Amino acid sequence: MTDQQSGPRHDLLIGGERAEPASGEYLDTVDPATGDAFAEVAVADDTDVDRAVRAARDAFPTWRDTDPAVRGRTLNRIAESIRDHADDLAAVESRDQGKPVSQARSDIVSAARYFEYYAGAADKLEGRSVPVGTGQVDYTLREPYGVSAQIIPWNFPGNLFARGVAPALAAGNAVVVKPAPTTPLSAYRFAELCAEAGVPEGVVNVVSGGGDTGSALTAHDGIDTITFTGSVATGQRVMTAAAEHVTPVTLELGGKNPAIVYPDTDLEAAVSWIERGIFTNGGQVCSAADRAIVHESVYKAFVERIVARAESYDLGPGADDPDMGPLNSEQHRERVREYVAVGVEEGATVATGGESPDHEGYFFEPTVLADVDNRMRIAQEEIFGPVLSVIPYGDDDDPVAIGNDTNYGLVAGVFTEDVRRAHRAAQRLEAGNVYINKWFGDTNQTPFGGYKQSGIGREKGLEALESYLQSKNVAVNLERGGGGDLPGA
Repeated sequence: MTDQQSGPRHDLLIGGERAEPASGEYLDTVDPATGDAFAEVAVADDTDVDRAVRAARDAFPTWRDTDPAVRGRTLNRIAESIRDHADDLAAVESRDQGKPVSQARSDIVSAARYFEYYAGAADKLEGRSVPVGTGQVDYTLREPYGVSAQIIPWNFPGNLFARGVAPALAAGNAVVVKPAPTTPLSAYRFAELCAEAGVPEGVVNVVSGGGDTGSALTAHDGIDTITFTGSVATGQRVMTAAAEHVTPVTLELGGKNPAIVYPDTDLEAAVSWIERGIFTNGGQVCSAADRAIVHESVYKAFVERIVARAESYDLGPGADDPDMGPLNSEQHRERVREYVAVGVEEGATVATGGESPDHEGYFFEPTVLADVDNRMRIAQEEIFGPVLSVIPYGDDDDPVAIGNDTNYGLVAGVFTEDVRRAHRAAQRLEAGNVYINKWFGDTNQTPFGGYKQSGIGREKGLEALESYLQSKNVAVNLERGGGGDLPGA
C-alpha cells in the first residue's frame, strides 16, 4: 500500500461512477519490465464490495428486461469500440502485464470477438416445448441468474474480462468484476467502453484489490453466480465461500498439460508448436504445453531443436515487442526460479535457461529441463512460467497414461501422422481440450474447461452461456376441474 501518489490514480467503478475506496487505500501497479510503479489503483474493502453488489442488483432488472436484440446490438457496439481502441488497450495491457505488445493486441482483438460472438446469441437463448400429453402445455424458459461475480487473473486480464463479461451480459446478468491486483488497468477501461456503448449504469462494476477483496465478493449473499479463473488453491477457497449461500461456480483452474510426441511425427512442426505452447506469454498460460512426452527414438533430436529455439529468443520490455517479455511480478519470477532448482535436485538436467538475464525487470530465460521423470514435482505441479519438462518414453510405455498421470486435466496435445492413433489418444486423454498436431487450438467459439482439478463448467462457445442462465419449467393445465397428479409421477 502507499500513501503517496506514484502516478495516475484509478478509483473504483460502482454504479456508473468512480468512487474512492472506503479505506482510502491504494495499491501500486508496477511495470514488470522495470519494477517501477506507474499508477495507483484503489483497494476495495467489504463496504465497497457491498456497494458494488447493491448497485448491480439495482441495475439488474432493467438489463434483464431489455429487449434481447437491443442487448445484442449493445454488445456489438462494445466490440466495435474495443477494436477502435485496440492499440491503446494493447499498450496498457503490455505495460501492466509485461507481455509483448503484439501479443497484447491479439488478446484485445480476441476480446472484441467475444462481445461480437455473444452479441449474436443474445436473442437466441430459447427455451423448449416439452411434449407431456394433451391435458397440459409444458415449456421451459432460460433466465439470467442475476449478479455475476467475475474474478479474473493477471495473465490475460483484458481478454478474460471479455470472456466472462460478454456471455454474462448477453444472458441479461449484471456483473461485479474483480481484476488481479497486479493487472487491474484494462478492466477499468473495458468497463468504461461498456458504458459508452450503452450498457446501463450499475450493470458493469469494477472493484480492484487483492485476496481480501475477492473473498468479500465471493462470500456476499447478493452474488448469484461466480466465475473464477486462477489457481486450484484459490479456486477451492472460492468453492468454500460459495457453499455458504449455495452459489453456483464456474472454475477454470490450472493445468499440467502433456504434449505427446510420437515417433512418426513431423518433428520440426511439433517443436514449433510446443515452443509456442510453452514460451508464449512467458509460459504464464493455464493451457501451456508444460510437459513434452517424447518417444526415445526422437528424444535427443527434439531436445536439441527446442533448445536451439529457446536460445534464439529475444527478451525485452513488452513495448519493444520482443519474442518474450518479463514475468508479471518479482514474486512470481522467484517462484519459477525455485521450481527449476527443485527440478535439478530431483535429477532433471537444465538443457538451457534456468536463470534471469542480468538487467532490470522480472525476466526469466526460456528454460528446457531434460531427463524428467513424470513423478517429479516439476512434472506434477504447475510452474506457470517458461519452463518445459521433457519426459522420454519407450516402446513399452503408454504415453497417454503418462499424460493422464496428474491431478490436472485442462488441455493435452498429440503429435503424430497416424490419424487412428491421434483419435484413439484423444478419446483416452483426460482433458477438456485436445489439440492434434497443433497447440492453442481453441477459439472464442469452442468450449474450454478442465477435467479433474482443472475446473468446473465451460467457458467460451455457446456452452459458456450455461454459467449465466438457469432453466425454469412452466406447466399449464388445460383440463377443467381437479386432477390426480402426484409428485414424482
